[in-house]
Amino acid sequence: MLYSLIKYLESHFDIPGAGMFQYLSFRSAMAIILALIIGSVFGRRIINILSRRQIGEDIRNLGLQGQMEKKGTPTMGGIIILGAILVPILLLGDLTNIYVQLMIVSTVWLGILGFLDDYIKVFRKHKEGLKGKFKIIGQVGLGIIVGTVMCLNQQIVIVEKIERPEPLTESVSATELSEQEVDENIARHYTLLREKSAKTTIPFIKDNEFDYHWLTGGTNRWSDILTWIIYIVIAIFIITAVSNGANLTDGLDGLATGISAIIAVTLGIFAYLSGHIIYADYLNIMYIPGSGELTVFAAAFVGALIGFLWYNCYPAQVFMGDTGSLAIGGIIAVFALLVRKELLLPILCGVFLVESLSVMIQVGYFKYTKKRYGEGKRYFLMAPLHHHYQKAGYPETKIVVRFWIIQILLAAVTVATLKIR
Repeated sequence: MLYSLIKYLESHFDIPGAGMFQYLSFRSAMAIILALIIGSVFGRRIINILSRRQIGEDIRNLGLQGQMEKKGTPTMGGIIILGAILVPILLLGDLTNIYVQLMIVSTVWLGILGFLDDYIKVFRKHKEGLKGKFKIIGQVGLGIIVGTVMCLNQQIVIVEKIERPEPLTESVSATELSEQEVDENIARHYTLLREKSAKTTIPFIKDNEFDYHWLTGGTNRWSDILTWIIYIVIAIFIITAVSNGANLTDGLDGLATGISAIIAVTLGIFAYLSGHIIYADYLNIMYIPGSGELTVFAAAFVGALIGFLWYNCYPAQVFMGDTGSLAIGGIIAVFALLVRKELLLPILCGVFLVESLSVMIQVGYFKYTKKRYGEGKRYFLMAPLHHHYQKAGYPETKIVVRFWIIQILLAAVTVATLKIR
C-alpha cells in the first residue's frame, strides 16, 4: 500500500527521497526492521493478552526434564509471527506482483488452519485439536491453488535463453542502477526469450534444470495438461510435507523459530538472485522475472521470526502453536516452489526432514515389532528426534543450539549449489 502510494506520488510530484522505494534492498531493510519492531514490541502486548485470558499450553507429562515447568505458558503466539509478516509486506511490497499475492494467500490460509487447530485445543478442550484429515484437506487446498496459479497465470514465466550481443553499459555497474534503469539497459542489450515452463532446478548438476514435461514424454496439448497435473500433485506433497515437518520440529524453546529464520535467509538470497537478470546470468541459474520482489517478503519473514524468538528462546514466554508452525512450514514450501528450488528442500530443510523421518521410523518400527514379536519396541527413546536427545539427558538449550548449527551448515551447502555442479 505504502509502496504503491509513494510510487504514485513520485510519478506526479518531485518528492525528495521517494525514489528509494524502488530499490529492493531499501524496502527489504525496512521490512525486516518493521517486522522486528512489531514482533518484539507489540508481541509483548499480545503475550499479556494471551496470559490474561489464560490461553496456555496444556502439556502432558512425558517424563522430559523441565517439561511440566512449561505448563500454562501462553500459546497461539503464531499470531505475532503472522502479523509481523503481513503488515510490512502489505505496506512495503508490490501488491500487484503475483508472487507476493501467492505468499500472502499462503500465509493467511495456513495461519487460519493452524489457528483453528489451536482454538479447538484451547477453547474446546480437545487435546487432539483439528482432526488430521481436515488439516490435510487445508494443505491440499493450498497446494491446488498454488499449483494451478503457477500453471495458468501468464505473469509466471522464466527466461529460457539470454543472448548478449554486447555488454551492459561499461560506465555504470548494475549495482549502481535502479531496477527500472537496469530493465531499460537490459532491454537494449539483451534478447530475452520468455516462456511458460514447468522447469525447476536440480542441485549439483551442470545445466541444472529439470523439466516436468520429461515425465510425460511428449509436447502436445494433452502432455501439457498431464504435466501440470503432475506439478500440482508435487506442489501438494511439498506443502504438506514441509508444513508438517515444521510442526513436528516445534517442540523445544526456539528450535523451529531459529531453524526457520535460517531457511528464510537462504530463500531470500535465492529470490534476489533469481529475480536479478545480471546475477542470474552470471551464476548461470534460472532467471524468473518478478521473483525478486519475494526478497521483501523474505525480509519480513526473517524479521518476524527473530522478533518472536526474543520471547520464544529458552525459557519460552510464549509458544507459537500450530498457528505459527503450520504457517511457517507452508510459507517455506510455497516460497521454494515460486523460486523453483523445491528439489533443494531435502537439503535446506534437512532438520525438518530428519524430524519427520524419526517419527515415521518410530511408528513403523513399533508396529513391526509388535506384529513380529507380540510386543512393540521403540527405535528411539522418544520421537521426534529432539525429544530423543532430551531423554538421553542433553540440556534443552544445547539441543536447540546444535540443531541451529546443523541448519546453518545445511543452508551453506544449499547456497553452494549455485556454483558446485
